Amino acid sequence: MAVPMARREIVVPNGVEAKLTGRVLTVSGPRGILTQEFGDTAIEVSVDEGWVCLAAHFPSTRKLAIFGMYEAVIKNMINGVSRGFRSRLRMVSSHFPMSAEVKEGEVLINNFIGERYPRRARIYPGVSVAVEGEYITVSGNDRDGVAQTAANIEQATVVRHRDRRIFQDGVYLVAKAAPAED
Repeated sequence: MAVPMARREIVVPNGVEAKLTGRVLTVSGPRGILTQEFGDTAIEVSVDEGWVCLAAHFPSTRKLAIFGMYEAVIKNMINGVSRGFRSRLRMVSSHFPMSAEVKEGEVLINNFIGERYPRRARIYPGVSVAVEGEYITVSGNDRDGVAQTAANIEQATVVRHRDRRIFQDGVYLVAKAAPAED
């Protein structure tokens, strides 16, 4: 009798190497190294030559959800070490001229709605931020780190206690964390 099973094989492209040590997958490529621990023992992760294989025996709805998440994480790791990820944000100011600068692992947004002290947004490790005019570019190998850094910058400039229809100043995401175009 055949055992019900879900199985996926993810191709590891040339120039990218995947190693599995216990439940920790390490993917290395031309842009760097990413590691991820896969804690759910119901999903089997294995590395063959040129492939990362996922398998789940007797898959339930919960197992299939975790299975799909593991597949997406592995694909993002492979894209990250081969191409990287990039997000773009735009500074919009209609009342007071706003500026941004990167300093000591933080993005400082100066003169936001005329405030005296800068607003701060944390930059995740392994992520770089560049300010070019009114655009802020967030790039790195880890998709989660790039997306969270962009969210931190956007969240730092939320307008409170003012009419949002009038005060539309802020830093807004214009391009999500997508593989970088070289």
